[in-house]
Amino acid sequence: MLDGTSISALVVGGGSVGLRRAQSLADAGARVRVVAPNSDPRLDELQRENPRVCLTRAEYDAAQLSDVNFVVAATDRPEVNAVVAADARAKGLIVNVADAPDLGTCTIPAVHRAGDVVVAISAGGVPSAAMRVRDEIARIIDERHGRAVAALLDLRRTLLDRGERARWREASEELVGSDFLADVSSGRFAERLGQWP
Repeated sequence: MLDGTSISALVVGGGSVGLRRAQSLADAGARVRVVAPNSDPRLDELQRENPRVCLTRAEYDAAQLSDVNFVVAATDRPEVNAVVAADARAKGLIVNVADAPDLGTCTIPAVHRAGDVVVAISAGGVPSAAMRVRDEIARIIDERHGRAVAALLDLRRTLLDRGERARWREASEELVGSDFLADVSSGRFAERLGQWP
């Protein structure tokens, strides 16, 4: 959903929230610098596994904003997050404040991924509510749905490459009807898909 290749992000905070934000940004292709005096050991692992992630063990300083275009304030200290947000806003930077969304210029939704199926949830500035809704969706939408969407994409490409746009519309209407989720969950989708060359 986000092409982060043009994003140079600063994540201030090395706890679990900072880790999740850094991981999400890196997954989207962003270059991410995490600044924290102490950090979750999984951030060290993320840095080792992903060359786009750099972890600096230091306190926040406004000078760290000099070469970034996206900022996340995710410390466990609200006063630090407020300073990060004010500094970022003063420089005209996009900023997300994990514990006080109103201080930032954007919110980051809770995201569930199952292959190419991506569901993003926002809950009016209440991150814990968004996470609960996301978790419930994850119980319904799983890798079977991701595989089904991948199969549909293959079918779509095949038919469109052959110039059979009308046939794709017909297949799409038949395969992705109101019973799509139930068909995928029960295994009927695979049977129905097999009827389309």
